[in-house]
Amino acid sequence: MLTNDSGDIFMSVVIPVFNEAEAIPNLYEKISKTFQDFKKPAEIIFVNDGSTDNTLEVLKNFNQIKIINFRRNFGQTAALDAGIKAARGKYVATLDGDGQNDPKDIPMLVNKLESENLDAVCGWRKNRKDPVGKKTASHLAAWLRKILLNDGIHDSGCTLRVYRRECFDHVDLYGEMHRFIPALLRLRGFKIGEMEVSHQPRLAGKTKYNWRRGVKGVLDMFSVWFWKKYRSRPLHLFGSVGFLSIFAGLILVLFIIYEKVFRLIDLSDTAFTILAVFLFLAGIQFIVFGILADIGIKNYYGNKCDSSYMIKEIIEK
Repeated sequence: MLTNDSGDIFMSVVIPVFNEAEAIPNLYEKISKTFQDFKKPAEIIFVNDGSTDNTLEVLKNFNQIKIINFRRNFGQTAALDAGIKAARGKYVATLDGDGQNDPKDIPMLVNKLESENLDAVCGWRKNRKDPVGKKTASHLAAWLRKILLNDGIHDSGCTLRVYRRECFDHVDLYGEMHRFIPALLRLRGFKIGEMEVSHQPRLAGKTKYNWRRGVKGVLDMFSVWFWKKYRSRPLHLFGSVGFLSIFAGLILVLFIIYEKVFRLIDLSDTAFTILAVFLFLAGIQFIVFGILADIGIKNYYGNKCDSSYMIKEIIEK
């Protein structure tokens, strides 16, 4: 049951799209049918992420939807962030705009969330219909994610998920962070579950994943790891490295003095002296950097007023 009024909305369905004009008509029909059968009031939010084809024109042909139109392409994470912030439903469901996620799985995810009193349920594409190269890259990323984050999720790349809306209170997504939403939510104490979902082969359009997005995803993974371990006191990390560097420098100085005084070996013109000075100064810099990072973290918590994307217009039909 789709709705565009201001009454109680059970589910907000957020779909980021970029050059998916061929795929979204079929996807829209599937979402509409799913919620007609589910008999729950829902809103559909398409976020047009700066498409250069006729995606926006296709979206304008649909009824009872909200379109968030970006000024340019800002990326899937930014599109999800904008859609989630515009959501009014009790729950928020997210899925890709390429048609590979099946909306019919959304009620199943909702039932699991409610029956097990979870805050979010993530889809697991156990039998993926993707090329071998893409699946291999995903397996490598999953291995690294397990080492760094250990979020308990098999498939961080699956966009098909259902959340309670309060999961995103005071949460801003950026970069390629949409993959690591479960890890971010676990940090905040939310209960995360997982469930197998179906996965369809891409029938229209082209994949938007490439090696550049993979590199950005790995870098963001390290960012989440840092946030997990040292988000409140980065000085603990950088200060520890600084003290170890200073300590190593002092040990080297004592070695140089010992060689000079007791063995009458002059090391003042060797690399040992330069290395000792370097370690000592580097240690001080790490400590200072940790203090500055601490100040930056406090400013982050105290003053967040910028956004990583620009919305051109919001169209409600």
